[in-house]
Amino acid sequence: MTRELRLRLVLALNIALAAALVVTGVVAHSLGLFAAAGDTVTDVAAVLLSLLAVRMARRSPTVQRSFGYHRSTILAAQANAAAILIVSGVIVVEAIRRLQDPPTVHGGVVLVVAGIAAMVNGVAALVLAGDHHDLNMRAVMLDTVGDAAANAGVALAGAVILITASYEWLDPAVSIVIAVIIAARAVRLLLQTADVLLESTPAGLDLAELGSTVTAVDGVDAVHDIHVWSLSSEVRAMSAHLVLSGHPTLEEAQVVGDRVRATIGPRFGIAHATLELECEACVQEGDDACADLLDGSATSGTSALLRRHA
Repeated sequence: MTRELRLRLVLALNIALAAALVVTGVVAHSLGLFAAAGDTVTDVAAVLLSLLAVRMARRSPTVQRSFGYHRSTILAAQANAAAILIVSGVIVVEAIRRLQDPPTVHGGVVLVVAGIAAMVNGVAALVLAGDHHDLNMRAVMLDTVGDAAANAGVALAGAVILITASYEWLDPAVSIVIAVIIAARAVRLLLQTADVLLESTPAGLDLAELGSTVTAVDGVDAVHDIHVWSLSSEVRAMSAHLVLSGHPTLEEAQVVGDRVRATIGPRFGIAHATLELECEACVQEGDDACADLLDGSATSGTSALLRRHA
């Protein structure tokens, strides 16, 4: 099943669920159901945004956007995470107000509807589970899993209210707990998307290991100024300076460059590599990274000079 088809299926489930939660929330006087409905409406917007991002990512590069539209999925994930934080804040504020004067809650209706909603959310999460490595898809799945947990908590509160005919304060209290948990996950997702937009080294990629792999390629004597960043959750790019062994011809140097790309591509998931081929390590004075190599002051993986060891 393609990502777009997964998202379309989840969108249909969320639209139907949001309508049901709004109606029953009014009937049962349940903030928990209203909170779940609001979160589900956010899901609808999130899925629509993700669908747009998936389509944009398939567009061909242009002169103005030479890397294409891969970042659109990251922007969608960041927007969705921000929306989750806003909805969580609204729920907490309303829940605190209701704790001061808890309304009469129809526990039976809450139990049945929230239980069904939790099952629907669980099905939607399973549909999305195949793309957990994609931040855009992970944002939607996070929202869906959060909804499943929220509805399960609301159902539990409804069961207690139904059995005891009291404890109406549990409805808003459960809403606060769930909102805080979802908000914490949204903050983590925001930090991950910020890392991509700041062109940080992709999580899980060891620059020292990458450098060692490059210098192990036949024809490479050393490597420096290694930079690796993400265009999206799946597309990585790299730039580096390679010091080649001996003084190869242009044709021989190109062969070495192609050999390096073929080596690092599958192993490190690097789709685009820009390599500057040198016969000698740069030695000019100045403020650039190459000058730092002369006095050994550069220790980071992005500027350290790695040489082949005999």
